[in-house]
Amino acid sequence: MSTLAEREVLIKSGAAGAAQFIGWDSRKYNYFEPKGRKASHYEDMTVDVQPDPKRYLLQDWILAFADGTPTYSETWTAAKCTDWHQFRAVDEEWERTHYQRQSTIVGMITSATANARRSGATKRLDKTWVKVLEQHLGAYKHAEFGLGTATMHAQRYGYTQMINSAILTNASYKLRFSQDLTLHLGEIAIDLPGLDLDAGKQHWLTDPIWQDTRRAIEAIGGADDYLEKYFAVNVVFEPLVATLFRSGFIMQDAAAQNDFLTPTVVSAAEGDYERNLANAVELFHMLANDPNHGEANRALFTGWLETHGKLAAQAAKHLQPIWSLPHVKVSQFSDCLSSSVERAEMIAKEIGIHFPLAVEV
Repeated sequence: MSTLAEREVLIKSGAAGAAQFIGWDSRKYNYFEPKGRKASHYEDMTVDVQPDPKRYLLQDWILAFADGTPTYSETWTAAKCTDWHQFRAVDEEWERTHYQRQSTIVGMITSATANARRSGATKRLDKTWVKVLEQHLGAYKHAEFGLGTATMHAQRYGYTQMINSAILTNASYKLRFSQDLTLHLGEIAIDLPGLDLDAGKQHWLTDPIWQDTRRAIEAIGGADDYLEKYFAVNVVFEPLVATLFRSGFIMQDAAAQNDFLTPTVVSAAEGDYERNLANAVELFHMLANDPNHGEANRALFTGWLETHGKLAAQAAKHLQPIWSLPHVKVSQFSDCLSSSVERAEMIAKEIGIHFPLAVEV
C-alpha cells in the first residue's frame, strides 16, 4: 500500500471512490486505522473529528486566522511528531463518559458530605485541624484552579481531537476539584460558623509557605507552548507538589484529627490524577520515541523538566511547616518528599527521559 504522502500526490479528487483508505469498504465508514482490531467507541467519537489537510482536506484549511495562521498548527508546540493522529488517550474518555464520571464523583462527595453533617462529624474535628483546613486547604484550592485554567488554555492548541480531549478533561477535573474544595469548606462552615472562608485566599496571596507554589503555577500558566503546560502540570508539578500535599499530608493526617470527610473529597483528585498521568505519559512517551524527532523531543522535555522542576522543588520545600501544625502528627515531611521525588523520577523514566534534578530531602 502506498504511503500517506504518496497518496496525497497521486489523488487530487474528492470524488467518491477516488481513493481506497482504511475502512473504505466498510459500512461503518472508519477513515482511520484503529488501535485494536476494531475501533472503540472512544475512537469513533474522537479520531478525525478535527480536520487535517494532511489527511483529507485536499483544498487545505478552509478557515484561517487573519495573519494566515491555519485553524490548527503544528507550530504551536516546539515538540515534533511524525503522526500526531497516532495518540490515543489511555482512559478513552470522550464527552459522554466524561460527564458521567464527573457526575458520579459529585454524587459521591455530596452523599458523603450529607452523611457527615447528619452525624455531626464536622463538630468533632480537632480545632487545630480546622485551622489547617481553613488556611492551607483553602489556599491549595487556588493552586488547583491555576492548573485548571492553564490546561484549559492549552487544550485549544492541540493538533488533534484526541490530544485536545485528553487535555480538556484534565482541565475539567482540576476546575471541578477546586470547586469541590470550595464547597467542602463551605459545608464545614455551616456547622462551624467561626470558620473564615476568606482565610485561604489571604494565605495564598501572602503566606510565605505558598509563594513558591504560586510562582510555579504562574510559570506554568505563562508558558507559550501548550504541550509545555501539559507536561509541567502532570510530569512535574503534580508529583512534586500537588500529590505531596494531597496524599502526603491531607490523606495521611486527616483521620487522626477526627476528619474522615476531607480524605473522601481529596481522594477524587487522586483518582483524577492517575487518569491524567496515564494520558500524559502515553503522549510524551510517543513523542520521545518518535522515529524522526525522538532525540530532539527528549532534549526539549528534559529542558522543560529542569525549568519547571526547580520551581516545583522550591515550592515543595516551602510547604514543610504545614506538616508540623496538626496536634497528632502522622506523616513525616522528609518521607513524603522522598516519595514524591521518587515518583517524579519514575514518571520521567516511563517517558524515556532523565530526571535532571537532585532534590535535597
